[in-house]
Amino acid sequence: MAQFTIAHSSKGSKKVVRGIEIAYEDVGSGPSVVLLHGYPFNRSIWREQVEEVRKNHRVIVPDLRGHGESAVTPGPATMESMALDVASLLETLNISRATIGGLSMGGYVALAFYRLFPLRVRSLLLANTRSQADTEEGQQNREQQAERALREGMEGIADALLPKLLAPETLADRHDIVRRVREMMVGTEPEGAASALRGMAVRKDQTSFLSRIIAPTLILVGSNDVLTPAADSELMHREIGGSRLQILEGAGHVSNLERSEEFNRALVKFLNDVEV
Repeated sequence: MAQFTIAHSSKGSKKVVRGIEIAYEDVGSGPSVVLLHGYPFNRSIWREQVEEVRKNHRVIVPDLRGHGESAVTPGPATMESMALDVASLLETLNISRATIGGLSMGGYVALAFYRLFPLRVRSLLLANTRSQADTEEGQQNREQQAERALREGMEGIADALLPKLLAPETLADRHDIVRRVREMMVGTEPEGAASALRGMAVRKDQTSFLSRIIAPTLILVGSNDVLTPAADSELMHREIGGSRLQILEGAGHVSNLERSEEFNRALVKFLNDVEV
């Protein structure tokens, strides 16, 4: 796994925040950018973005609780609890204001962070995510998935998720990405995955809140994303005044890996424009 991740590199650090150990990467210098991974991944998913963004920014990429090298906690890991973890980590790093970005579940956490700490958010990145809460069926599916993870481990979860996470072209031709994504999922502790699933199931619907977001916002989504389709991003774009939307052609739910160059160009341009 080491050749595909930065999560276990010597550059990583750990801090105890809010009573739990959080692993993170802190590289580069300049305006701060925080990138939050999705479920059931870890901070190594941002490797390509870190290498690009660190050239002109300080980049902080944590493992959210229950993922990567961060501690697993009992009970649902709510989006608010993860947002509070991130806020406390930034306090220990003396960062008062930052761009907060998230992919998938990380986007849910980013929205929760903005709702809790709007003055601490310089700008927002919402990638392959949505504002709506789970339907009742979605909640039931998450509970079934949580029980399966605890009962059987993450191998079956990973194999079932891969066709939903990645575009057909990626699955067929880009075996390095398939392997990397699968290894992240299999490496996630089942207890951490179950906590995140149960936390996502009870998250609030943020749609009515979107119009109150005044931070510059970039929304990115893959054209082939079946988990959070482009229509979900278009809804956020309509509701968040002045937001930018870019649809990455041919990408699925993990667009930052499947179309990393296009993703990076859009992100760097956005960050540069925000700082003008």
